[in-house]
Amino acid sequence: MSNPDKRFPRAVYGRGEEPDPRFSLANERTFLAWTRTALAFIAGGVALRAFELDLPDRVTGAVSVVMLIAALVLPVAAWLHWARCERAMREGTPLPGSFALPVLILAVLVIAGILLYGETRA
Repeated sequence: MSNPDKRFPRAVYGRGEEPDPRFSLANERTFLAWTRTALAFIAGGVALRAFELDLPDRVTGAVSVVMLIAALVLPVAAWLHWARCERAMREGTPLPGSFALPVLILAVLVIAGILLYGETRA
């Protein structure tokens, strides 16, 4: 009688061969790093609204919203990337690219643009 893998998510763990634990743990650390980045975006977005800055309220509000949206998207992108990488390692296929990196780059560029615009208008 076979013992099917009951770990979550089964769509990941139910495939292929068990990879070297070091690679799975490195994949997990990458996921956690993206999650920490999302938490930093939350902290930054809240801090912008909590402290009096020498910027117009519309600017700090816009930056705060962008940071909070990025904080919502990054963990989802990180989860999907973790699952795709874990599946690829189990199936012996090339590792996929990350969707989280373009999200992060876009968020940082938008935030920098809004802040630069706000500085020129202050």
